[in-house]
Amino acid sequence: MAYTSAGVKPHGFVARLFRAFLSLVSVFFTLCSLVGAVFRVLPEELQRLPYVPEVAALAPEFVIVAVLGLLCALASRRWFTALLALLCSCTLAWYQYPFFVPSATFPSAAQQAVSERVPDTRDGYVRVMTANVYMGQADPQAIVNMVRDERVEVLALQETSKRFIGGLERAGIDDYLPYSQVSSSDGRFGNGLWSATPLDSPSNDDVHSRSSFMPGGTLSFPGGKGDVRFVSVHTTSPQPGSWAQWSRTLDDLCAKRADTSKRYVFLGDFNASYDHTAFRNFLGDRFTDAARESGHGLVFTWPDDIRGVPRFVGIDHVILDRGMSAGQVRSEPVPGSDHAALLATIAV
Repeated sequence: MAYTSAGVKPHGFVARLFRAFLSLVSVFFTLCSLVGAVFRVLPEELQRLPYVPEVAALAPEFVIVAVLGLLCALASRRWFTALLALLCSCTLAWYQYPFFVPSATFPSAAQQAVSERVPDTRDGYVRVMTANVYMGQADPQAIVNMVRDERVEVLALQETSKRFIGGLERAGIDDYLPYSQVSSSDGRFGNGLWSATPLDSPSNDDVHSRSSFMPGGTLSFPGGKGDVRFVSVHTTSPQPGSWAQWSRTLDDLCAKRADTSKRYVFLGDFNASYDHTAFRNFLGDRFTDAARESGHGLVFTWPDDIRGVPRFVGIDHVILDRGMSAGQVRSEPVPGSDHAALLATIAV
């Protein structure tokens, strides 16, 4: 058998070197997952610190990182690291677990209702869709086609432009959703709401946020189901120099929790996921995230314009008031946009 000049078996040296490499990798992955687990539960004041929102948004991906850290720690026999990685894996998985368990029973009648060729706007079930159209660069025809194919009854769009709205009209949006309310705080880009039935008490801005005008309108549902106020939401993005503003614009939405005179559905680009404390504070004990309540699993909507990179963050949401339930929640790509569209069926 061959030995080196130092009397060490070559394959033994390689094995020890590989184990040392796995050890370093396990420590690195475990520490990363620990940071992800801690950042996810930081108070809102700390989550607005530079780059913390971006890290917290990756909590679902840190589950994978923690599991890899656990496997590497076991292979390299780093037992303490393995225990820490196991704790991080369980904690991070527990954060995401509710997305895979329905929290309310979704009526089978709702699924049948939205499968009809022509939507019934009087049945108490409404198919909704929201999409950020990327400063008007999304394909208007693709939006209208999705509205048609998905029997959408309420549509919320963000980052619209006058040119895009014109394209939407030429593509035939009025054939499906003839009632609309579009507003802009800067005259360039805005947010809009479209409906198959008349929008009562339309408003340019329901939230009075520091980020953008968020238009709203009320829909009346027969059969004692009452009125529901729909609002198209777009908050500030957590980018360098805007982290505090991002948190404050989510706080602006929190004020709507105190308005008990109306029932609300908020649709749009919140620039935040359930892993952000400010977003959870907005929901409180009144509002629920349709994706989380439906139990279909994690629904990611961003980014959707990077070749070879899958969507990995869910920052677009359909938010429901008390007494409502949701199902059939999924995301669909929109040509020309960096966001996927989010679709859901709501039982009001």
